[in-house]
Amino acid sequence: MRTEDVLAAVATGLWQWDNVSRTVTFDAEGARLLGLPPTRVELSESAARARFHAVDWVEVQGIINLAVAEGTLAEARIRIVDDEGRVLRTVRSRTRPYGHGSEYSLVGTIEEVPEPQPGTSAARTQVTGDWRRNREAFLLDAGRALAEARSTSEVLRVAAMLSMPGFEPSGLAVFANEGGRVKLIGHHGYGPGDMDDFLDQPMETDDPAAEVIRTGRAVYLPSPEDYRRRFPAVHAKVERFGRQSWAFLPLINAGRTIGAWMAGFSVPVTFTPDERSVLTTVARMLAQALGRASVHESERELTVGLQRSMMPTVQPDIPGMTVAARYVPTGGGLEVGGDWYDMIPLPSGKIALVIGDVQGHDVRAAGLMGQLRIALRAYASEGHHPDAVLSRASRFLAGINGDVASEEAVADQRFATCLYIEVCPSSGLLVIARAGHPDPAIRLSDGTLLVRPTAGGLPLGIIPDTDYPTSRIVLEPGETMLVCTDGLIETGGHDLETGWSRLREIIEGHPLDEDGGNLEQLADTLVQAVHGPPSHYTTGPLIDRREDDIALLLLRREAPAPAELGALAVAPRPPRRTVLTIAQAEPERIGEARRQIRDLMHDWPDGDQTDSAVLMVSEMVTNVLVHTDGDAVLTAEISGRAGGRRMRVDVADGSDELPHRRHPGEMASSGRGLVLMELLAGAWGVDPRGEGKNIWFELYEADSDAGFEAIT
Repeated sequence: MRTEDVLAAVATGLWQWDNVSRTVTFDAEGARLLGLPPTRVELSESAARARFHAVDWVEVQGIINLAVAEGTLAEARIRIVDDEGRVLRTVRSRTRPYGHGSEYSLVGTIEEVPEPQPGTSAARTQVTGDWRRNREAFLLDAGRALAEARSTSEVLRVAAMLSMPGFEPSGLAVFANEGGRVKLIGHHGYGPGDMDDFLDQPMETDDPAAEVIRTGRAVYLPSPEDYRRRFPAVHAKVERFGRQSWAFLPLINAGRTIGAWMAGFSVPVTFTPDERSVLTTVARMLAQALGRASVHESERELTVGLQRSMMPTVQPDIPGMTVAARYVPTGGGLEVGGDWYDMIPLPSGKIALVIGDVQGHDVRAAGLMGQLRIALRAYASEGHHPDAVLSRASRFLAGINGDVASEEAVADQRFATCLYIEVCPSSGLLVIARAGHPDPAIRLSDGTLLVRPTAGGLPLGIIPDTDYPTSRIVLEPGETMLVCTDGLIETGGHDLETGWSRLREIIEGHPLDEDGGNLEQLADTLVQAVHGPPSHYTTGPLIDRREDDIALLLLRREAPAPAELGALAVAPRPPRRTVLTIAQAEPERIGEARRQIRDLMHDWPDGDQTDSAVLMVSEMVTNVLVHTDGDAVLTAEISGRAGGRRMRVDVADGSDELPHRRHPGEMASSGRGLVLMELLAGAWGVDPRGEGKNIWFELYEADSDAGFEAIT
């Protein structure tokens, strides 16, 4: 026996509410409980809601929203009403939501529950036909739905769903007053082409919608005879639709009639004072919703136009390289801000990539961003070196901040962070100047993500004359560079460390083609990981998490094609490498060196070897800063295949003095560096150079003897 047959035997029906397609399906028993013929039926959402008491429906909506947010069972009692609003029976509904956000469906059962006995307190308090409460509940529901609509199409969709027991329009149309003409902007309940005669009409035409817009007064037509008598020419066009009553109401917003709303009914409606009051109230709410939607769409059009004028199109045909870029505004206001990116052809044939963030995300920030972007493009086009470009830009922004007179303007001075990268497409050399901006990150050819520390200066605009030291990085074939604003890293309560950890999981887990063909997909994935798809713009655990503007640039250097290597050649497996320079005046960067080594060895199977490498690097770099007058240049790379890889670290300096093995006493505070390397390293050595020396060590993945155990 089928499940439906078993449930029907105990007077229990099955139903499914699909919130995506806006349809409700009842089995035969469920249809019977709703007062319909006992056969499987699929209804529109408005038709199904018309069978529920409006007061109960408002309460049920709250229960359903809570169940969708928490993933729990939704249980409620609902009164079923007939076409005239009379209560037929009371049913108990038990449903389980599936899906999330606005894309969910309800699946469950309904069964009749006994009516209260006459004379009991439940019977005395039960509302069985209170038109006033019914109307208030309906208007509350309609007002909430219209208030949430943000576009004209959403407003029209909500208007098509409006229904109440015994008062359900079967056809709706909205007309607008545009340029002295009556134009149809939306309709429901009509087939394609049915309303072509009403798409665009002169205001002087003898049409009920035009009359309503001209006079600002509603037109009620309770019967086809009334329609034929008052508007004979128009009635001949609408007679084939089979409607019995019509109401045309003015849409008035801010004292101006902006259009007309038509509601057609398949059953005769007398339009009592209560019914006219409901229709008038809905028309007012509909007019306000259309007005808000028009303002929002105008703001959106302004935002998009402003973004397009300020955000350049990246150059797609850089020889040997691929670029992808994204800009996502924050969710508030005009959705414009101070984040930007740019791509500038240089006189030398190289390319400059620029990304920056002006303080704030409002119209003033957007204006300063536009000025600063133009200034940077001008300085770069003159052929200045990266440090000179940022120095001039800082002086430019400081001049704007200083060119104010009022105290209010002084309080609104802004600074900007910026990252300027000069790219040589042929060699992959990146010359980087940084002004208070997050460091770039490199996705190595094997998928590992390393944040590359670079030298930098103060944000632009704080001090007019500021120096910006440069750093040099070579982007190897198959590697991808990510530069972004802090909105991508720190949104959602993250700091720089945890934010980069979150991005590392996304980037390392995203496959890239050999030619970087899905770089655009990686850019989309990074943005979606911060604020989610549009269906997440709801309350609950998946709420939109955008807190700041987001700008990002991805630059990938393409790996050589097999044809370029020869018919029998195999592309060598590139090593995993990082290079870091630590100046005498920057001992705090020793911590960065330790982090770089741990990031480089993130998948090294022996944790003791990783700790050994970090300890030896810290000791080697510290010795350079303490015992020499020069800088330390750290180079670390992992080569080979998994299971047999080699980790090699070189620390070079400019001193000719070679290290000597010492025998420190028990209380000595130094002299143990070479002892540690001999115990922990698989191999080590010192190589003199013409100017300076290079100290190195190696660790081997297959060697389990090296580690902290060697100390004991």
